[in-house]
Amino acid sequence: MYRVLLINPWIYDFAAVNMWARPLGLLKVAEFLSQYNVQLRLIDCMDIIEKPKPYGMAKYPKTPLPSPEPLRGIKRRYGRYGIGIDAFVERLKAGSVPDCILITGIMTYWYPGVFKAVEICKELFPEVPVVLGGVYARLFTEHARRYAGADLVYTGVAGPELVDALRSLSIELKKTKRGRPWNRLGFYQGASYSPVLTSEGCPFRCTYCASGLLWKGFFQRNPDEVIEEIEYLYKRGVRDFAFYDDALLSNREHHIKPILKGIIRKGIGARFHTPNGLHVRFLDEETARLMKEAGFVTIRLSLETTNPDRQKSTGGKVCNEEFRRAVDNLKKAGFGKENIGVYLMYGLPGQELEEVKEGVRFLISCGVRVHLAEFSPLPKTEAWRELLDKGVISEDIDPLLTNNTVFSTLYCGYSTEELKSLKQLVAEHNRQ
Repeated sequence: MYRVLLINPWIYDFAAVNMWARPLGLLKVAEFLSQYNVQLRLIDCMDIIEKPKPYGMAKYPKTPLPSPEPLRGIKRRYGRYGIGIDAFVERLKAGSVPDCILITGIMTYWYPGVFKAVEICKELFPEVPVVLGGVYARLFTEHARRYAGADLVYTGVAGPELVDALRSLSIELKKTKRGRPWNRLGFYQGASYSPVLTSEGCPFRCTYCASGLLWKGFFQRNPDEVIEEIEYLYKRGVRDFAFYDDALLSNREHHIKPILKGIIRKGIGARFHTPNGLHVRFLDEETARLMKEAGFVTIRLSLETTNPDRQKSTGGKVCNEEFRRAVDNLKKAGFGKENIGVYLMYGLPGQELEEVKEGVRFLISCGVRVHLAEFSPLPKTEAWRELLDKGVISEDIDPLLTNNTVFSTLYCGYSTEELKSLKQLVAEHNRQ
């Protein structure tokens, strides 16, 4: 029996809020490995909150740190979010010496937390192989191989490739279980919230999104299996569920509608949230009504821009008419402004600030909450290639500089005062 330690490292950033988050990719790996001759243990450096907000959201505790060199000019407080370093070391020492350590890296510009976790693990267990995976490893592979210090940078997903990768480290996995694997959320016994993932990938190919690069195709789980998972967790005390799908409403007649009807039929009295933006094209009257009846309280819609030309050039997933119709359907179902938030992007390649202002005015007229979403360039996307062709960024850019908090400030040429004024207008509108 191999002892496998899974680690979700800290967030290193200017800001971080827990929106019902868990390291879903790492937990998917745990679920896959549970079928083999392994003993799993998880250290989640982000499983700690303070100052809880409504519905299970909360802030992470922050340890202020000096900004890394590429970000020294940014006038914001940088820091490490999550448990303390000493607490992490204590948890490492509390268990048996592992045979293998798997560390995930989620946002690409959070890599300092990954490096710190690798460094500490290597100091305590110098002979134990460390495998680094996750979004950072897959999108900035060469950077991870060059600087992370891991023994292996894994760029695949949970599956047979992982078995082969571990074999190269002398970890010989053999299947010991048949049937359905262990529930990956079992690490969080007693938790009041849980993310839910009903699909992998996305049928759209937006120019700024890496979903199509991270997943081969688009796969949706069986609705009955999703309902069973939600009911299982609800009976164990979970009261807030967050759907983290990239395309939750796609194939609505055979996917989300059966899921919603199952939740209603079983009398699951939980609250549901969609922190990832929903595709408004698929939000018809019946879907909106079922969402309200099932207990949805936090709705996030993806609009990104109100400019018709940019809507078409970035993927064609939405137009303003479809957006208005979706908002009308939500309001007819009983959702108010406090429930409906809309993501509007700024900092897209070639996007002027006036376009963003027009978008804000449009959303205010629709009577919804506005969530300004800073663009962050991702390697291998069309938006990334466009920025390279224009000479805005270089291929060897430090991932820290792609942080959505700073990218528009550093590369878009926006007026700091104009952007600040726009953010104040949005904040005032959202408070009303």
